[in-house]
Amino acid sequence: MSAHLPGSVADTQALLGRGGYVADRALSTTVHLALRMGRPLFLEGEPGTGKTEIAKVLAAELPRRLVRLQCYDGLDLNAAAYEWNHARQLMAIRLAEAEGRGSGLEAGLYDRRFLDRRPLLDAIEGEPAVLLIDELDRADEPFEAFLLEVLADFQLTIPELGTIRAETPPVVIITSNRTREVHDAIRRRCLYHWVDYPDAVRERAILRLRAPHVAELLSAQVVAFVQKLRAGGDYFKLPGVAETIDWAAALAALDARELEPASVDETLGVLLKYQDDITKLRGAEAARLVLEAREAAA
Repeated sequence: MSAHLPGSVADTQALLGRGGYVADRALSTTVHLALRMGRPLFLEGEPGTGKTEIAKVLAAELPRRLVRLQCYDGLDLNAAAYEWNHARQLMAIRLAEAEGRGSGLEAGLYDRRFLDRRPLLDAIEGEPAVLLIDELDRADEPFEAFLLEVLADFQLTIPELGTIRAETPPVVIITSNRTREVHDAIRRRCLYHWVDYPDAVRERAILRLRAPHVAELLSAQVVAFVQKLRAGGDYFKLPGVAETIDWAAALAALDARELEPASVDETLGVLLKYQDDITKLRGAEAARLVLEAREAAA
């Protein structure tokens, strides 16, 4: 496996860049170590800082299959790892009985042909993969216990079949928006990195890469506006990088050449996702930030 992985931190940073991800040195180092050491990578940070995108880029550039387990409240082993197909088992029983083969059928009901693979088993058993366990903090805390065997040994034990081990361990990326604390048992099995909002220089580089059609002056002002918004405002949900890209693209679609208070007020629904935040920013506060952003980008 290692022969196909980047050989240095600079190579890993370049690999991410080829996939359209502008990573700083610290993040590139952590990703590189996770790849070279074969350890799961636990990425924590505010929503919209690009955690999920790292898994997508790695899958595209390594290249490997992307297997995504989207976590949610109530997620259980049947949805995450595997499930016995009871309908097919019942059909097999009825068919065997009809053909007079009912004796000794029970042992054969737990054959692989009756097993439905879910993301965890699929990532272990299939072709080499990047396994994305997305927003683990949304799952119930007891669910984390199901992951320990996978994260520690890249294997999954099915009582009726035994232990299934990965021939090629998946690259595992776990993300969390920190709506609750993830247990130490998970953290100990992973390398950790806090993915923060980018500084102005890196956000400009991201915008240049992801929205190259946006004029340079407008791009600079958008980034300056968003940076000041994040730094100085008490908002329910600050805009992430995705919102910066969308907002710049929306303004460009309206033929804006630079920020104007009126166009900002009209497009705040692209940048902010809660009405209370929009109401707080619209008007005088937005006009003030527009002026500061123009000065900063001049």
